[in-house]
Amino acid sequence: MAKIAVVLKVMPEEAETDLDALEREVRDTVGVDDLQTEDVAFGLKALKVSTVVDDEQMGMEGAKESLEGIDEVQSVEIESFNKI
Repeated sequence: MAKIAVVLKVMPEEAETDLDALEREVRDTVGVDDLQTEDVAFGLKALKVSTVVDDEQMGMEGAKESLEGIDEVQSVEIESFNKI
């Protein structure tokens, strides 16, 4: 079974989105190893989520799709990944 360490950039719907609530939802959706905020522009902040997923169970795309299913999320981008 291959494990993949992946960093996902989660963009909220708008600058006024409650990032604390969004962070809780992200943590409930995928296993989070590290989570940081990143300034994007015009007051908008993104969440950078580091996680390890099982390639055969969820995989990177499964984690991405799960996060895209959160109401306050505009988009999710895979920033980097490494097989471990």
